[in-house]
Amino acid sequence: MFFHVLLSNNCNMLCRYCGEKAFSCSSGMEKFALDEKLPADLDYDLKLLCRFVEKDPDCTLTFYGGEPTLRLDLIRKIMDECKAKRFMMQTNGLLLDKLEPEYMNRFHTILVSLDGNRALTDYNRGKGTYNRVIANLKKIKGEGFKGELIARMTVTEKTNIFSAVKHLVSNKDFPFESVHWQMDANFWNDFRQRKKFRVWLEKNYLPNTKKLLKFWISKMKKEGRVLRLYPFLDTTEDLLLGKKSLLRCGSGYANYSIMTNGFISPCPIMAGMKDFYVGHISTAHPLKLKKIFVSNPCPSCSIYSFCGGRCLYSNIVKPWPKEGRDLACKSVKEYRKMLLEALPEIKGLIKQGKISLADFEHIKFNGCEIIP
Repeated sequence: MFFHVLLSNNCNMLCRYCGEKAFSCSSGMEKFALDEKLPADLDYDLKLLCRFVEKDPDCTLTFYGGEPTLRLDLIRKIMDECKAKRFMMQTNGLLLDKLEPEYMNRFHTILVSLDGNRALTDYNRGKGTYNRVIANLKKIKGEGFKGELIARMTVTEKTNIFSAVKHLVSNKDFPFESVHWQMDANFWNDFRQRKKFRVWLEKNYLPNTKKLLKFWISKMKKEGRVLRLYPFLDTTEDLLLGKKSLLRCGSGYANYSIMTNGFISPCPIMAGMKDFYVGHISTAHPLKLKKIFVSNPCPSCSIYSFCGGRCLYSNIVKPWPKEGRDLACKSVKEYRKMLLEALPEIKGLIKQGKISLADFEHIKFNGCEIIP
C-alpha cells in the first residue's frame, strides 16, 4: 500500500496556481464538513505511525505537505524509526540541500516541482526558483543519489507542453529521464475566470501534446529509449497489455494519505474532508481500509477503464461547472485517441527489437496522477 504522510500544511512558496489561488478562489471543499481541528504540523505519536506501517510488508511512505522539507526533523525521525519498504517525497526542491546524504540516498523516488524552462518555472513559482532547484538536484546527485527524480509540472495557459517537456528532458544543464505533468484544471472554483482556457486547450495544449507524443516515439526509434513521460508511459503500457485501470493515481483504494492528526484520507488534496476519512492510524489496518471510488458520471463513461475517473477530489467536489468538466473530459478523450493511433507504431518498434515491453515498466502509484 502507498501512503502520503502530510508533515506540514505550511509552504515556503506562493505559487500562482496554488498559494495565490488560495487567496482569490475557493476550492469548493467548503460545501463539505471540514476538520476544524486539523493541525498545521504533524501532531501525533510517531510510534503509532511506525506500528501502522509495520502491518504492511510492502508499505511505501511519501512525504508530502505543504512543503515536507520544512520538517526535515520529522523526515529523519520517521526514516530512522519506521520500517517502510520504500520512501518517496514530493517537494518544491528548495531545501533538498539541507538533508544529509545518509537520508537522501535512501529515497526511492523524489518528485520535484519544475514547470519547464527557467522563465516559465520562475514565472509560476518565483524568481530564482529554477536555478536553486537545479543546483540542489546536482548536489544530491553528486553526493550519491541513485533514485528516480521526476520533474513534476503544473500546466497552465502559459505552458507550451511540447517545448516545456522537451526542455526538461533535453537541456544540457540537468536532463530528466522522468517527467509528469498535471493540468491546472478543475481543482479550484475558477472556471469563469479562465477566459482563454478553451482556446488554449484546443489550439495549444492538445496539438502540442500530439507533437510531444511524436517526439517520445522518435526517441524510441533513434535511440532505443523510452523516456519516462508518465502520462504516456503508464497508459501506453496498459494499452500494450490490454489492461483496464481504476483511478490511475490509486487514491481511495491503493494510495491513501495520513493527515497531520493521524486520520486517513483517500487523497492528499482532500485533507480535512472528514466525511471521507477511512480511519485513524491508531486503530486502522493498512491493508483493510475502506475503499472510496469515483462516482457518476465517470463509471458510465466509454473511456472509464482508460481514464479511471481522472481525479477523485474533482469528481466529488466538482469545483467547475459541467461546461468546464466536459472540456477536461474532452482533453482526456483526445489524449487517448492520440495514444491509440500511435500504438501500432510502438508495437512495431517492440517487434523490431528497438525497444521492449520491459522498457515501460514502472512503479505504480508513485505520486503521479497520470491522466493530465
